[in-house]
Amino acid sequence: MNDTTTRRPSAAGFGIFTLILIAVCIALGVWQLQRRVEKHTLIAALDTRLAAPTAALPPPSAWSTLSSAKDEFRRVTLTATYAEQPDAMVFSSGSAVRDDISGPGTWAFLPTKLTSGETVVVNAGFVQNTMQDRAVEDRVAGRLVTGAPVELTGYIRFPEPPGRLTPKEDPSKRLWFVRDHRAMAQALGWGEVAPFYIDLETPVPESGTPKPGPLKVRLKDDHMQYAITWFSLAAAVTIAFGLWWRGQRRRAG
Repeated sequence: MNDTTTRRPSAAGFGIFTLILIAVCIALGVWQLQRRVEKHTLIAALDTRLAAPTAALPPPSAWSTLSSAKDEFRRVTLTATYAEQPDAMVFSSGSAVRDDISGPGTWAFLPTKLTSGETVVVNAGFVQNTMQDRAVEDRVAGRLVTGAPVELTGYIRFPEPPGRLTPKEDPSKRLWFVRDHRAMAQALGWGEVAPFYIDLETPVPESGTPKPGPLKVRLKDDHMQYAITWFSLAAAVTIAFGLWWRGQRRRAG
């Protein structure tokens, strides 16, 4: 078998591999552009919900129709009483939707009772640097549990699933690492709760702690940079193959 016969199958195989690699890079670039369009649509929808006039919380009969896709970040009002039940804290290193929050701390989750008897969980706000200090957290929650109805304004939010690296919750300390209010309710005996929770905006306690506030959507949008990277890789692979092929032809000639 001569060198020419050996080189032809090798060149053909390398050419097929290169075409597959180029096609994959282009497909990933196109996918990133599609993701960019979807992300911009989502940002526009969330901004519209945040800017919409405040509405009353939908009645319990409509809760089963609410979903994250169409109701996340809707701004609502409700009148509820903070229940005399144990609170839960969710550790956080900051916030992607609150400009006024930075550094480690916990979000204070408390069950509230509507006048109709249903339980709605409220994220009453941020408590700075209290991940392990239950005494501080208990005093914070105790200020809110007065037994009197309170008019609350906030945003409908839905629970988040834990990731692969999410630390396991510690029910003995009433400490969680994801905002899963249903898991909190089951562990702490809150009973049946609404499928969503409320991120509180107002009222702000006189002490300022926990610290509720307005939300602002800041979704990361790097899809154009990723698309350019993939298309650039496809171009680089094409150029490299072209140079290699030209060199092969010159040696063959």
